[in-house]
Amino acid sequence: MLNIDPTTGKVLHPRVIGAISPNIHRGTMQHVNGIIVHQTDSYTAQSSLSSYQNSGANGAHFLIDKEGVIYQTASLYQTTWHVGKLKARCVLESRCTPVELKALETFSPTAENTREMQKSSPARFPANADSIGIELVGKAISNPATPNAEAVYETVTAKQNDSLQWLVGELRSTLGVPQAEVFRHPTVSRKNSTEAASAQW
Repeated sequence: MLNIDPTTGKVLHPRVIGAISPNIHRGTMQHVNGIIVHQTDSYTAQSSLSSYQNSGANGAHFLIDKEGVIYQTASLYQTTWHVGKLKARCVLESRCTPVELKALETFSPTAENTREMQKSSPARFPANADSIGIELVGKAISNPATPNAEAVYETVTAKQNDSLQWLVGELRSTLGVPQAEVFRHPTVSRKNSTEAASAQW
């Protein structure tokens, strides 16, 4: 289990480098129900770390560079905006009620998110308010030969996956998060389908 500073929410472990940016804090997090794994859409850790210094920046709680170095970029006691609008979890799990299916006939990510946020976890996916975000440095690269196709994220490095496995395991043990509540970003929200596709935890 991780040792967490009770005042700052900072992880106290030699494998985690403190790089907390208050600019990405969005209010106190009361409870952690899940973990969301992302990719940054940037080539370097420094570009993300620099962006977190901007006023009003968005970001996640941790950043793992291509060499596997782990940075903590937000307090574990603070929410960050890293998820976006939630998809209906009942679709993934094939358990939507007739009422839910009827509502989903009209495509509206905003309305879908509003309905999902009225549910309690685990009936919905983890959201900004109750999840820890982990960013893996990696760029989504477009193919000039197919300009209208979805850009494809870089493959997660072996060192990143090693660090990700360690970090997810430690966070799950410390915060009581079930394995079933760890997701790739595009599973829970409408994002690039290749994001974190090669991530392993």
